[in-house]
Amino acid sequence: MPRRFLPLLFSFHTNQPTDRPRVRRTTLYSLRLASHPSHHRYRNPSIHPKQRKKKKRKREKSIRKREQRPRQLCVRGEARPLRFDRRRAGMDAFYSTSSAAASGWGYDSLKNFREISPAVQSHLKLVYLTLCFALASSAVGAYLHIALNIGGMLTMLACIGTIAWMFSVPVYEERKRFGLLMGAALLEGASVGPLIELAIDFDPSILVTGFVGTAIAFGCFSGAAIIAKRREYLYLGGLLSSGLSILLWLQFATSIFGHSSGSFMFEVYFGLLIFLGYMVYDTQEIIERAHHGDMDYIKHALTLFTDFVAVLVRILIIMLKNAGDKSEDKKKRKRRS
Repeated sequence: MPRRFLPLLFSFHTNQPTDRPRVRRTTLYSLRLASHPSHHRYRNPSIHPKQRKKKKRKREKSIRKREQRPRQLCVRGEARPLRFDRRRAGMDAFYSTSSAAASGWGYDSLKNFREISPAVQSHLKLVYLTLCFALASSAVGAYLHIALNIGGMLTMLACIGTIAWMFSVPVYEERKRFGLLMGAALLEGASVGPLIELAIDFDPSILVTGFVGTAIAFGCFSGAAIIAKRREYLYLGGLLSSGLSILLWLQFATSIFGHSSGSFMFEVYFGLLIFLGYMVYDTQEIIERAHHGDMDYIKHALTLFTDFVAVLVRILIIMLKNAGDKSEDKKKRKRRS
């Protein structure tokens, strides 16, 4: 074989750079490294130093903007950050100095649902519609207690068992889970029936006023959570869970050592404050879960139903206590006169 063909035979075994050179991403670190005096030989000598500094500042600014921008992921027709850190988002909202007054809060902000996608808005409609059905079912349960006297500890245990059964059913069986939710609401209404019967016997207007007041408070706090920025009130979760644990320990201590009227009313007012906070927190958590794909409206309606009943019970207790004190004062005045 002629010698001129030998390079062709061995050319396949040489390590030739056949691939394209890998492009390195420009970062702030690489820019600072390039500006080091040891890298002066890579610079273009025709560019003036002032012009070079100006270009460097421009590039640093654009890189900072790019690094601060969150990575986007399209889910259910909406762009959202890829990763959500609840603790970080809550603390950012807690330490933020912007207020609603500074941002020009008014009637126009009531119509501003740009942060809530259409899918989440339809989910909220389903949640509140299911909540209305659950409240109607609990009203039927309270009426059954007044008529048949079925409320008590057994209905409370049956309600807890029904809720546990509902959570064990798969999410796609909506009819079965909806029926279990209505059953749990009916049993909850029967359990609260003795308090409602006492309010009706004492003064029927107390029940109407308590329900209307609870509905107004629920609408105001839920509306505030919907209109506010996303994740603005999620930092309340830790505070509310701590307050709820304190309330449980107080009830445990009073069940052992006994309680006075002052400690009982403190528990009632403290519990009312906690569950009013839970109305705001749970509403924003439902919105955030829906943005992340959790569209279980039955579970979310159960969460809001629990908050509503807890607030209603405490408002009724406060109103009954105040009405009882007023009636006692009237009796004392009559005796003195």
